[in-house]
Formats: sequence, C-alpha cells, structure tokens
Amino acid sequence: MLDKLEVLRYDRQIMISHFGEKGQEKLKKSRVLIAGAGGLGSAAAYYLTAAGVGSLRIVDKDEVDLSNLNRQILHWSPDLNRPKVESAKEKLSQLNPWTDLDIRKEEINEETLPRLMEGCDLVLDGLDNFPTRYLVNQQILRLGIPFIYGGILGMMGMATMIQPGQTPCLKCLFPQAPPPQKFPVLGTTPGIIGLIEANEAIKYLVGFGKLLTGRLLVYNGLDMRFSEVRIEPNPECPACALPE
Repeated sequence: MLDKLEVLRYDRQIMISHFGEKGQEKLKKSRVLIAGAGGLGSAAAYYLTAAGVGSLRIVDKDEVDLSNLNRQILHWSPDLNRPKVESAKEKLSQLNPWTDLDIRKEEINEETLPRLMEGCDLVLDGLDNFPTRYLVNQQILRLGIPFIYGGILGMMGMATMIQPGQTPCLKCLFPQAPPPQKFPVLGTTPGIIGLIEANEAIKYLVGFGKLLTGRLLVYNGLDMRFSEVRIEPNPECPACALPE
C-alpha cells in the first residue's frame, strides 16, 4: 500500500490512464537490476528512482574518471576516483528515499551473474561491451527474465526489449560482437537511450502500453530522426534457438 506522502509524490503519473495507484504499487514492489552505472545506467537510474521503483540493484566495478563526466550524470567532479556505485547511491538516495538502493561494486561475469540477478524482475543494459552483454543474454534466457538492451555510438543509439521465449535474443540481433574500441559519444545520446530504457521498464513493470518487443528503435541524433526495424528470432541462433 502507498502512504499519503507517496500518493502525493507520484500524483502526476498516477493520473496516467491504466497506471493509477495500483500501477504505482506494482512499481513499489519491483526490483530492477541496472548493469552498469555509466552513461546509460545514470539516466535510467535517475528516472526509475524518481518514478518510485521499489528496489534498484546497481552493479559496476569501476571508479569515476574525468573522461566519464560528459555523459555519466550520476557522477560529479568531486566524485573523481570514487566507486561509481557509491557516487550513484549518494545522489539517488537524496532524489528518492523510498527507493531501496542495493549497490554492488563487483565485476559482472559468468560466476557473479546468477547471484546479481537473483530476485530481480527485469535487467537494464548500462554496459559498454558485448562480451558482458552476451553473458547477460545467456542468463536471462536461462532464468526467463526480460532484458532491455540499449546501445550507443557517437550521436546514434538503439534500444529493444528482449523477452525470453517470445522475442529475438541479443545473439539473434548481433551474432558477432563488434571489435572492442574506444568509441565517441555525445552525452545526450546515452541520456536519450537510457530514458527509453527506463520508459520501457516502467511500462513492463506496471503492465500497460505497447512494449518495444520485436522492434529495434534506432535514434539518429545528427538528423534528429527515429526509425524502427522489425526483428525476428534467428531459427539457428546458438543462444536461444529451440532444438528440433
């Protein structure tokens, strides 16, 4: 149940059709894993906290670097060399004390992922490399937990929602990982894609609206254009294809 202050705090979103207090209560009972507290994770974490998601598990092994500050809005100049998860917790706890912040300063790998995903309703992509994304993809397929993918490059970005057994998985979409490299990025790009991820997460957790499933949303910030690509499961996908 929501108390009076929560009803007042979330009044404007409670007014949304098909949302209401029941939707807010669903958010309050939800636990979301944000994999990475960088550019994508910063934007998503801010708005999921503001919206009243009950618990956020934020995982990142890195510390704040000066080169992060053009896009990773959870971290400020005084946070240099500080663990990103601690910096994130400090800001988000002041934004909304009703959200439980479960921070984990550790590497996301094959060994840690099952424990990190335990009890979560949803995983959000705040990662910056495909090998780790592929590990997350394997684990969500194993556990049946949805994954909202977001990727960026320069002023381009894309997002989709992966629901195991219902939509293409990440390996269907990207059979081969791009080569690792330092890539350009304007800070607004992960902001926009991170907010799309947060928006999809709220819709999924509350249970309303049309989700970004079977569709890859592509953002071109240079031309200020959004486009959509229909995506289908790969029947020969090594990750999710069912045996004959």
